[in-house]
Amino acid sequence: MDDDLTQWLEAHSITEVECLVSDMAGIPRGKIVPVKKFKSAIKEQSLRLPEYIFGQMVTGNYIDSEVLPDVNSDVVLVPDYSGLRLVPWYREPTAQVIHDVIYHDGTVVDVAPRQVLKNVISKFAEIGLRPVIAPELEFFLVRKESESNTPLSPPIGKSGRAEMAPQAYGIDAVNEFDPLFEDIYDYCDAQNLDVDTLSHEAGAAQMEINFNHGDVLDLADQTFLFKRTVRQAALDHDVHATFMAKPMQSQPGSAMHIHVSVLDAETGQNIFSDEDGEPSDQFNHAIGGMQRYLSAAMPLMAPYVNSYRRLLAGEDSPTNLAWGVDNRTVGLRVPRSTPQNRRIENRLPGADANPYLAIAATLAAVYLGLTHETKARREHTKSAEDLTTIPRNLDAALDKLEKETVLQDVLGEDFVRVFSEIKRAEGEAYLQVISPWEREYLLLNV
Repeated sequence: MDDDLTQWLEAHSITEVECLVSDMAGIPRGKIVPVKKFKSAIKEQSLRLPEYIFGQMVTGNYIDSEVLPDVNSDVVLVPDYSGLRLVPWYREPTAQVIHDVIYHDGTVVDVAPRQVLKNVISKFAEIGLRPVIAPELEFFLVRKESESNTPLSPPIGKSGRAEMAPQAYGIDAVNEFDPLFEDIYDYCDAQNLDVDTLSHEAGAAQMEINFNHGDVLDLADQTFLFKRTVRQAALDHDVHATFMAKPMQSQPGSAMHIHVSVLDAETGQNIFSDEDGEPSDQFNHAIGGMQRYLSAAMPLMAPYVNSYRRLLAGEDSPTNLAWGVDNRTVGLRVPRSTPQNRRIENRLPGADANPYLAIAATLAAVYLGLTHETKARREHTKSAEDLTTIPRNLDAALDKLEKETVLQDVLGEDFVRVFSEIKRAEGEAYLQVISPWEREYLLLNV
């Protein structure tokens, strides 16, 4: 075990370590072990989990998989110490470490979401490139409800009233929950989560946090931990924070916009701009790849039945793969920037997506566009709210993913198969539930 790690654990008086792995839904799975056990387990590679955690639905149930082994064998957890952080909301000094997963022979578990992203990043490295991202994550604060059938509603702020009307960018509306957001920022500081700005979004008690641009894997880790952090901070203030894509019928949805640029690994120059500072051919190819492949990658960015309720025309959410400069009605927005900061904003992913997989999907499409020199369609300079070019539901999106073999090659065939198995099973589980809409309109009318 590294001496620096031992010193860090001792300096912070750590008594327990949370060993975290992201499952397909982005839910933290793993084990909590005493620090002494953690030290010995790492030396002996004895910290293990069943491989079938990657065959677990968001409901907690397991699927019957053609890829995962029938024997439900264990895989070995390998800590990534760059992700070693405190857990600031516990009284007892506790550390958390994000882990990778390997088989007993040392080979990586390619169906693990974090490994899927690492595999995509490595493909850029092979051609001398380094992607850079900046996520933007939206979420709602809602009242605590003990019954899942109760519709969600905005919580009571310090004024004693619930916010019911849109308050986009409202400073006083954010201040309604000042103590909660102070805790979020304090928790983020303690975990070295590089959050930038907080703003109020269009929905009632809907907020957005932006991350600074940086290393892809590090920011995916930070986003994974941030969602957990916000939920915990909200609980401490007796409200719920939700990253559902469409939690309330009368409110807009929540997105996870992903800004992406690509640097020459040797020079550090942004390849999206040429020597004159103009958009380069590679910029055009990156957009072309996103237009060509993101439709098939939709299940990774909109992974649930609820996800597609957000992607409706007129909801300030994209329904298309058009691109345009500073145009928020298109799926691929290009913010105005200096040549070195030229980037593409993928506005399709929902806040409900696993950040590792949504980022992997975005980068896979960019990589394919660059390597295949895919040409982008003409810039869309007008409103594209009525333009629909993406799948309208999860089944249609999965059909496209399962047919797009080129995209599967980049993401990993085994991963795509397991992911699709889970999503099909979740869809079947959803179909077994009778909704209030059906009882309201079908019970006595048909």
